Amino acid sequence: MSIDIDTARKVAKLSRIRVEEGDLLALADKLSSILGFMEQLKEVDVTGVEPMTSVTPMRLKRRVDVVTDGDQQAAVLKNAPDAREGFFAVPKVVE
Repeated sequence: MSIDIDTARKVAKLSRIRVEEGDLLALADKLSSILGFMEQLKEVDVTGVEPMTSVTPMRLKRRVDVVTDGDQQAAVLKNAPDAREGFFAVPKVVE
């Protein structure tokens, strides 16, 4: 499939990319080569090939799904600039 200059101009406008008139021919050639490569990919026989998300087999680590209270109060409040009675203390903003 070949892309002409008018189609390249339209693609550039739809993509909101400013392309100078002199560069439209080069853009059309690049777009045509991309479409040509996509046509080559269509010809590849992929029967029996499983879809994959990564080239290396990976298994996510799993943890037991248990509801807890977190038990992180001291660690969280350690980063607070002001903490009182186990809560964040903030300045009064409404009078």
